[in-house]
Amino acid sequence: MTNFTYSAAALDRLKANDSDVFKALMQEEVRQSEGIELIPSENYCFPEVYALLGSVFNNKYSEGYPGRRYYGGQENTDIIENLARDRAKSLFRAEYANVQPLGGSAMNQAIYFGLLQPGDTILAMDLSHGGHLTHGAPVSHMSKVFNFVRYKSEVPTGNIDLAKVRALALEHKPKMIICGFSSYPRELDYAGFKKIADEVGALTFADVSHIGGLIAGGALANPMDFGFDVMSTTTHKSLRGPRGGMILAKKQYGQALDKSVFPGLQGGPHMHQVAAVATTLKLAAEEPFKKYARDVIANAKTLAQTLLQQGAELVTGGTDNHMMVVNTINSFNINGTVAEHVLDAAGITLNKQMVPDDPNPPLKPSGIRLGTPAATARGMGENEMKLLGNIMVRALRSHEDTVALEKLRDETRAICSRFPVPGVSNDGKSHSSAAA
Repeated sequence: MTNFTYSAAALDRLKANDSDVFKALMQEEVRQSEGIELIPSENYCFPEVYALLGSVFNNKYSEGYPGRRYYGGQENTDIIENLARDRAKSLFRAEYANVQPLGGSAMNQAIYFGLLQPGDTILAMDLSHGGHLTHGAPVSHMSKVFNFVRYKSEVPTGNIDLAKVRALALEHKPKMIICGFSSYPRELDYAGFKKIADEVGALTFADVSHIGGLIAGGALANPMDFGFDVMSTTTHKSLRGPRGGMILAKKQYGQALDKSVFPGLQGGPHMHQVAAVATTLKLAAEEPFKKYARDVIANAKTLAQTLLQQGAELVTGGTDNHMMVVNTINSFNINGTVAEHVLDAAGITLNKQMVPDDPNPPLKPSGIRLGTPAATARGMGENEMKLLGNIMVRALRSHEDTVALEKLRDETRAICSRFPVPGVSNDGKSHSSAAA
């Protein structure tokens, strides 16, 4: 056994047989170690997850469900999938769980096709106001299959006016109402959405992909506690597991959802991923993870306050969760694409982002989106958030000064050197140093 995720023998074989990929791997380890990930949908998975993703479960086909597979040799895959389902139900207080979806988009599509008919109306959040592509954005395939009606947040407060949501629901009579987002910094009123859905006879669906870990850790409200019919979450992001998706629901929808995932939408599950989900859910139920979830939000609030104090304009004026959106046009007179590249040069990775009713195109939007799950997973706290916030503002104000950006990158590198990436190294050195 070694201190590193990959065995020395495996690294040696990769280096000998595919030096190009080996070099890219080593460079990526350096990038992640020396810079900080502030993309709110990215995180550093638990070290245990790496071991399972590289395990012999990768070799096994397991089409079907525990006890009802289409291949033999399933005694161990049944164990891990049952563990994952039971742990998911316990952690999220749900009657049913499916842990097979290969990703976030797939899980949402499985929900639509499992519970609705093509052409049905769905009420969901507008993309530029924080919704997700799978919530009916016109460029998505789902918008061609179902009739999406979109609600918006109020500008500039970011509040969702439930009276307007109710009016849309009464007018369009949706079969499903979606609560959920990919870029919305505030908590949602699940009880209010449930009341509207009940009034018009709609199913309630909460997509908590971004905040699933924060819900699991008890730091944010759980839609299932408010009687929601179905909920989805990715298993990476704030949950710190492998890339994948998970569906939770009332028991009465279980059979339809199982059939929709398999054979309706996908073939065999990735059992190395399922095994990693099982372990992730065990770790997410423990006290250290609950503290982590609280720290993520505390760090986000501190980072948001630091940016505000330095004159940055935040969409909704702050945050209730792990993320924030900065209007860089109004704050620094540069678009989000320029801001993303500038911060990359300073060792800070985040993503360009549309703001509500953004007049600019998606590839040159008016803002940036950032969050604290990954930084918190490295052990960074509120002091580091203040330092990073100040580096960000200085970089954005010096966006044409390459010398200044390189000096800021050195500051970022110095901060990161004190907080190794979980599972990549135990001593602050990358594998490239060990394998050189």
